[in-house]
Amino acid sequence: MGPDDFAYDLPDDQIAQVPLDGRSSARLLVDLADGNDPDHRHVRDLPDLVGPGDVLVLNDTRVLPARLRLTKDTGGAVEVLLLEQTGDEGEWEALARPSRRVPPGTRLRAGDDLTVTVGDDLGEGRRTVMLETDPPEGPEGVLAAVQAHGEMPLPPYLHTRLDDPERYQTVYSQRPASAAAPTAGLHLTGGVLNACREAGAAVERLELVVGLDTFRPVTADDLDDHVMHSESYTVAESTLDACRAAERVIAVGTTTVRALESANLAASGDGGTAGRTDLFIRPGFDFGVVDVVLTNYHLPRSTLLVMLEAFVGPRWRGLYTLALAEGYRFLSFGDAMLVGRQGPDRITP
Repeated sequence: MGPDDFAYDLPDDQIAQVPLDGRSSARLLVDLADGNDPDHRHVRDLPDLVGPGDVLVLNDTRVLPARLRLTKDTGGAVEVLLLEQTGDEGEWEALARPSRRVPPGTRLRAGDDLTVTVGDDLGEGRRTVMLETDPPEGPEGVLAAVQAHGEMPLPPYLHTRLDDPERYQTVYSQRPASAAAPTAGLHLTGGVLNACREAGAAVERLELVVGLDTFRPVTADDLDDHVMHSESYTVAESTLDACRAAERVIAVGTTTVRALESANLAASGDGGTAGRTDLFIRPGFDFGVVDVVLTNYHLPRSTLLVMLEAFVGPRWRGLYTLALAEGYRFLSFGDAMLVGRQGPDRITP
């Protein structure tokens, strides 16, 4: 299988450029693989679709305002997008643009207090960088400087200015570390989550630090040749235990799926439930935890579509065709779907 197996025509006018006024007013296409036809609902209806025995799992990572517009000593402009912290002393992996014009050792400035020193070329535009404050204030000071100078790293297909940066954060976000939002969670509100609890569902959290590689298109001609860069995740043992005891596990977003399935595989091999994962979920993958996924509509040729086919089978094409015909909004600020896992052994309501 290759990227063309996960291509579809996405009209520009169905790419949502701004979020809706109300998070939970997003539309929700429901297909639980239970013999019923797909149903058109809204995210605010989620409490009606869950109940006792269900565990709803959230990725509570927070997006770092990681896009830094910096200046060389010569006055030239360089943009650095922080991807992930790799050391305790201000070391990060980042994307630099234009990377070819920034040799190792180049010092870049943001304001009077933040210096970014560019290091080794890691390929694909990625560089090591060292962040320092003036005067030195340690890791907390570096993070504060990034918060002060950075911009929200919105995906390149979004061309409209975001008036409220919090709309690219989930309402339950915690530690600022990710380069992109777990977008399925953008639809949820405290009221919706409380109503899910009142309906009898449990709500659990985990963290997977989202990197840009998750959302990049597959460019290799064969999926066997596609390389997933690793991401950091933390799943509490109690969360994994709750999922194993549940009648139905509902993962909010593909990043939550990846973290749960990675933790389950690691734990079954006497590893911990935290670490790094380069798990590439594709057709043939044996899901050990997740029964249902709440997810947005994804870019053509993306690894997220590959994961979706692994989860629901080729019926995703019919669901996407239906969503496009019905005017659903796509990608990060778009609408959502609630889909059940294919296969005779999956648990249905």
